[in-house]
Amino acid sequence: MKQELRAEDNISAVMQFVLLGFSDLPNFQILLFMVFSIIYMVILVGNTLIIIITRLDNELQKPMYFFLQNFSYLEICYVSVILPRILFNLWTQDRSISLLDCATQMCFFLMLGTAECFLLAVMSYDRYVAICSPLHYPVVMNHKMCVQLALGSWVTGIPVQIGQTWQIFSLPFCNSNHIDHFFCDIPPILKLACGDTFVHEVSVYIVVMLVAAIPFMLILASYSKIICTILRLPTAKGRAKAFSTCSSHLLVVVLFFGSGTITYFRPKSNHSAGIDKLLSLFYTVVTPMFNPMIYSFRNKDVMAALKKIILKKVAL
Repeated sequence: MKQELRAEDNISAVMQFVLLGFSDLPNFQILLFMVFSIIYMVILVGNTLIIIITRLDNELQKPMYFFLQNFSYLEICYVSVILPRILFNLWTQDRSISLLDCATQMCFFLMLGTAECFLLAVMSYDRYVAICSPLHYPVVMNHKMCVQLALGSWVTGIPVQIGQTWQIFSLPFCNSNHIDHFFCDIPPILKLACGDTFVHEVSVYIVVMLVAAIPFMLILASYSKIICTILRLPTAKGRAKAFSTCSSHLLVVVLFFGSGTITYFRPKSNHSAGIDKLLSLFYTVVTPMFNPMIYSFRNKDVMAALKKIILKKVAL
């Protein structure tokens, strides 16, 4: 009886975790700090520029750029949940994180990740209406509808992900308090839980289906209609122009959903710390770094607006 009580005490005693992160690369800590600092600055500056450009230029006051502005805000919030903690751990070598901070980081990461899934679906719907029903586009995608769609994308995942975070952190942790990851993600946290986590894993799959797979299917449906419409256009120039308006978004969708789906839909037995970190780096750090470049360099309107702003500043 006494042994059972001690075991229960040990289970409830975990009040903080240790994010191992990149501790297996002791000789590269300063280099990693510099690399992640540069990446963070690129993400902040790139997305802030897109926000400023789409707000200042009158030619970009369109639904497409309203959603792009929201997406840039979202990217800044999304990476700010993860990268500052990585930089702090690399700089101080203090990898401890309280249970509350870990739960908070996971909750915000999941909420913002869900918002990104839905916002990407909304952006694909915007392109679908613009290309497949251009005459109805101003009526369908009016300002009120755009605000509602954007707001819905931001808030839809909040109750679901708060519930999922509470469910995961209500588990007893007894295996270890070392998280072999660079942030508090679901797979490495579940590895530390005691007992059978099958029900929780099924719950995670169901939530991922709701907040990621369904938006992805809506994106696929939108783009199947878009591609069919583009192929029916009479001129090659018209087809190229139509496709250029949605190619950037399609590339971002493939990068984000591809790496995220592999991470969360792989069986638990196939999870390895190294592969999980690599995939997570891709959709939490690498993809957000490339998104501003994809949406600016591949978009003639954004580049033209940027040139106008620069020329105005130079003239002053």
